[in-house]
Amino acid sequence: MSTLENDSRTVGHTDNSIFIDADIDHVWRMTNDLPSWPDLFTEYAEVEVLAQHGSTFRFRLKMHPDESGRVWSWISERTLDEAAHEVVAKRVEPGPFEFMDIRWNYTPEGTGTRMRWQQDFRMRPEAPIDTAGMTERIDANSKVQMAVIRDKVEAAAGRAEPTT
Repeated sequence: MSTLENDSRTVGHTDNSIFIDADIDHVWRMTNDLPSWPDLFTEYAEVEVLAQHGSTFRFRLKMHPDESGRVWSWISERTLDEAAHEVVAKRVEPGPFEFMDIRWNYTPEGTGTRMRWQQDFRMRPEAPIDTAGMTERIDANSKVQMAVIRDKVEAAAGRAEPTT
């Protein structure tokens, strides 16, 4: 939580992981192929890569319309460290967040890979949801998206049939 270490207000934190029955290199390639994210995640409608500098990507994410028809969009930055199998990301346009920092880790485990997402963030005081509420929302949604990703990655690796 380096963004605002000395601030005493609540910081949201989620930590989720999932086992994917596929080789780490396959999982890494599929989950870090930004243009394919609309096919990999159920919530993203569009990804536009805006810039690339070495292993750092700046991109715009657009979600599918919410229940009121609003399309949420923001710019993020991801830096990939393939040797360490780690990704560090942050929202550049944080929107309702004061900040949003994300770390993805990939670890070989048995016949497959453990993919882990850690997210630290804080909501702005004027946001329509507070940090505690967003923590619950992100935690629940991360579990859903990870399961969808697992099924698609395993299917592409020839290990299982997609369930979605």
